[in-house]
Amino acid sequence: MQARFPADGITIKGQSKAYRRSADSGNQITGHFCPECGSTVYLTLDIEPDLIGVPVGAFADPDFPAPPASIYEQHRHHWISLPEDIEHWQ
Repeated sequence: MQARFPADGITIKGQSKAYRRSADSGNQITGHFCPECGSTVYLTLDIEPDLIGVPVGAFADPDFPAPPASIYEQHRHHWISLPEDIEHWQ
């Protein structure tokens, strides 16, 4: 799960390693990882160059807001429950 933010509002410090691949849609996605521990730090999508995705697990805030939408639901684990009142994308 990730939160997406306008790229012009994000400041990235330090180094990262990048891995580029094709998403299920055929669009290109680049994952940026910590070179020390391998944790995903942020993601960029060629189709949405003005947004940066940050894994929600990177935030230590238990009150982090719930997502307004869900994508790639066909890949989620069966035990993940999603609110009915959000936008659902397959």
